[in-house]
Amino acid sequence: MSANAVRVALTQPAAKDASSLPPDVIDVEVFEQLLEMDEEDDRDFSKSLVYNYFEQAESTFEKMRNALAEENLEELSTLGHFLKGSSAAVGVIKVRDSCETMQHYGTQHDADGVTQLTKEQAMEKLIQTMKQVKQQYDEAESTLRAFFSE
Repeated sequence: MSANAVRVALTQPAAKDASSLPPDVIDVEVFEQLLEMDEEDDRDFSKSLVYNYFEQAESTFEKMRNALAEENLEELSTLGHFLKGSSAAVGVIKVRDSCETMQHYGTQHDADGVTQLTKEQAMEKLIQTMKQVKQQYDEAESTLRAFFSE
């Protein structure tokens, strides 16, 4: 390594790795796989994927709010499924799990996926879960923005 390369390496902050993330918020194993797709000297690729997730999530939350207002259970189940998949892909654990529960409520089943609910019961649970999943998303978003130093 040249003297110039050593100087640059010493003046740049050490790259964060996924082990620095809270394991109850981010699935470290999944996130490490995402980071492995980056070029050796930057996090541009993983950052773009995560920021794309933020945009998708915000758009999905807006659609969920509309579906809640319309009491459209089928749409809420579909949107829950979509956000569950996106969250799983970047390792956002709590949102992934809550969205799976939303999927069940949208089909008028309890969190176990089996017990039948009335539409009123499902709507009540969906309203509560939406509040919870938004808080969970906010926590994950701030964690990931901090990881990418924003």
